[in-house]
Amino acid sequence: MAPAKINLSLRVLGHRSDGFHEIETFIAPISLCDEIKIERRSGKQKIAFRCDDPSVPKGEDNIVVRAANAFFEETKITSGVSIALKKTIPHGAGLGGGSSDAASTLVALNELFETNLPREALAKMAEMIGSDVPFFIFQSAAVCKGRGELVSPTRLREQLSVLLLKPEFGVSTQWAYSRWRDSHEIPGVSYSGQQFPQQNFVNDLERPVFEKFVFLAQLKMWLLKQPEVGAALMSGSGSTVFAVLRSNADADLLAKRSKAELDPELWTCVTRTL
Repeated sequence: MAPAKINLSLRVLGHRSDGFHEIETFIAPISLCDEIKIERRSGKQKIAFRCDDPSVPKGEDNIVVRAANAFFEETKITSGVSIALKKTIPHGAGLGGGSSDAASTLVALNELFETNLPREALAKMAEMIGSDVPFFIFQSAAVCKGRGELVSPTRLREQLSVLLLKPEFGVSTQWAYSRWRDSHEIPGVSYSGQQFPQQNFVNDLERPVFEKFVFLAQLKMWLLKQPEVGAALMSGSGSTVFAVLRSNADADLLAKRSKAELDPELWTCVTRTL
């Protein structure tokens, strides 16, 4: 299983000399998962990859294939594998689906070939694949710094019930960061930290993303007015906005109301932090 994630807080601290941004983010894995099945195989083709979602890139462009290649390069293993990926986590959603798939591939290959590499070694491999990938290696909530690759696993104070809401469009992470410095707040939209219950929810990428995708700002502000919602925030660079639910809230009813009042095409998912 490859779990999705939400960013409970995301601070952008500035530009780095390597072209990335310096960040500090508190990330939690959630119960929404992709499914990956990996088996040894014989044959000329080293990595046979298939996915039930036709929009996922194939071959060397795929992050799962890149992860498998990195593992074989590092360990010098010459065996072949077949990888079957079943997608549930949407793309361009700020939920880390691709990064999680890549990390889960590294962890699974380490088990399959009994290479016994420590998590730190897998995280080092993961760093080359993508900024979010090392986080998923540790299978825990974590504070991530640097460009996201410096991972300090931590415990969540309590499990959170969460409703994910995503419109049909996605947001490019690269684009969101590139607009961060020159973006402006929309009057009447709340960007400041929200305390609930013992967690501060804030995301510096809301400013650039909301400026272009105004619907996401409207979605967040609508959620904050709902009696079931303790906090609402965009995850990562979007386009998912999540609501942290109060105890005994009816998440399905809230999801139904969001579609009726905002957008009948909204993708919604009731989930929880792990």
